[in-house]
Amino acid sequence: MVQKLLSAILVWASIAGCVSCSKNASHYVYATIPAASQLAVFREDPYSGVLTQLSESPYTVGSGAESVVIHPTGKFLYVANPGQGENDVSLFDINVDGTVTEVTPRTTVGTLPDILVMDPSGHYLYVANALSNNISVFSINNSGGSTPLGTLTPVNGSPFQINLSPKSMVIAPSGKYLYVSAPGELTGFIAVFSVNSGTLDLIGLTSTADNDPSALAINPAGSYLYAANFTADSISIYSITSGLLTEVPQSPLADNYKNPVALTVDSTGGYLYVANQGSNNIGTYSISSDTGFPVAITDSPFGSESQPSFVVADPNGRYLYVGNEGTSAGLQAFGVSSGSLNSIATYSVGNSPTSIAVLQ
Repeated sequence: MVQKLLSAILVWASIAGCVSCSKNASHYVYATIPAASQLAVFREDPYSGVLTQLSESPYTVGSGAESVVIHPTGKFLYVANPGQGENDVSLFDINVDGTVTEVTPRTTVGTLPDILVMDPSGHYLYVANALSNNISVFSINNSGGSTPLGTLTPVNGSPFQINLSPKSMVIAPSGKYLYVSAPGELTGFIAVFSVNSGTLDLIGLTSTADNDPSALAINPAGSYLYAANFTADSISIYSITSGLLTEVPQSPLADNYKNPVALTVDSTGGYLYVANQGSNNIGTYSISSDTGFPVAITDSPFGSESQPSFVVADPNGRYLYVGNEGTSAGLQAFGVSSGSLNSIATYSVGNSPTSIAVLQ
């Protein structure tokens, strides 16, 4: 398996209506399955974290469907399709029952679009194109009119050539900065771009502790960035000032487990979760509010199914979802309590999932 973060993107959205009604009390989980070119859709019970696959699921989508993101309104989502020379992005309307309907035509992007990032305001979509070494940026139609809601229009200058092969990508909560990790011969890099109406300008390039950094995550306050170093078995911690990165004292933190491939910070900013692919477990850390430094909680790590490849925290902070590349090839749901995890269930999807997004 390619040792890389496969976009694991989480966007929360509200579903209008009475929260006591069973339909509207449900949340929905969307997972990409590249080998089958499918999008699997589950109803999440918000009170137990149990997932139930919709009868209409899985949906056949674009070739090699790799990454999924949800618009902040919860009305539509996007899927990146890098397979079979397709190299495009699909738009789907989200219906009130969680089902989806594709809106065609698909939008052509660069070569091997494998990471999608949504602007927090919902005005722009960023697409990392791994083989063409660039980032496509689109403005999003949020008002409807003569074109469908969610339609994409390239911003001036897109795609932006970055002369790096994007490995992972994350946007600051303010929407003002975009961070992209990329491999290098001796050391990897984190490129920092300022964002102005979707236009990207490189303002910083930081060397990493690994020549192939696998994942990035930012805390909700936008004050710290975390990088998973797959080969070095460590986690780097950077403070953020005016978008630029400064490594904090005692960073990188030795992960103590093998091959950290993905990480995420929960919605409170209090906990960091790390998927250790080589150790088949999830490390959990409390985050110091003063320094941003992670401290392993007492009963960490927690065993997962084989070869965890991405990890996503539910916006309500009660559940954690892990995608697995091993023999289980599915999604594993965990309950969360003060950073501790308890396994709820594992759901087979037939092939390895690469990203999920949660709607609530």
